[in-house]
Amino acid sequence: MYKVDGRIRYSEVGQDGLLTIPALIDYFQDCSTFQSEDLEIGVARLKRDHMAWLVNYWQVDILRMPALGDRIRTGTLPYSLKGFMGLRNFFMETEAGEMLVRANSVWSLIDMRRMAPVRIPQEILDKYILGEPLEMEYLPRKIRVPAEGTVPGRAHTPEIVREYHLDTNHHVNNCQYIRIAMGVLPEESRIRRFRIMYQRQARLGDRITPVSYEIEKDTFLVALNAEDGSPYAVVEFSCPGGIS
Repeated sequence: MYKVDGRIRYSEVGQDGLLTIPALIDYFQDCSTFQSEDLEIGVARLKRDHMAWLVNYWQVDILRMPALGDRIRTGTLPYSLKGFMGLRNFFMETEAGEMLVRANSVWSLIDMRRMAPVRIPQEILDKYILGEPLEMEYLPRKIRVPAEGTVPGRAHTPEIVREYHLDTNHHVNNCQYIRIAMGVLPEESRIRRFRIMYQRQARLGDRITPVSYEIEKDTFLVALNAEDGSPYAVVEFSCPGGIS
């Protein structure tokens, strides 16, 4: 278990004074990055061998979002490393130990020259100490877009990938897909859970078109499509009570 203490900044909250979901994901990404850097198997070490960890899937369960000024603790726990895949939990809690957010994630180690999965080197396996998965409901990783004609889909204004969308791997950072998808939700949606499945990488100049579906009263799905109609990513939002 690896933990980082922090405090919610003004730049990280929305109009309601609570931590935003993109900022939450940034906390999680930073936490796992700090762990890897401290273990000396971080970004520079992977880049030396032309490798990078790419996320395939997030499930994030929100119990309560922290507010401006709150002191929080972010933690991460890798619980499985096999072949080229890594499974990792995240959480955010108060200083007193109240659980705020739990998350599960699935990652692949990629050879960035061939853009193909590569077996996790023994050096990396030896560095990480695996633990038991967090207690939470683990949903399937596959998120299905409704078949044409079954649930009406609404296409929204495309977003062109700019340099500020990109990360050190020169593709759209996984948090940016979540931000784009949230931009087409009904106003005042209270998100209590979201899942995102990544299928392909968007790069500088690509056009991402969000297509939204209201699956049922409390569930919205957003496909972030390429120009050929296939998704870069698919996001499912659970908003109990619908619109607040």
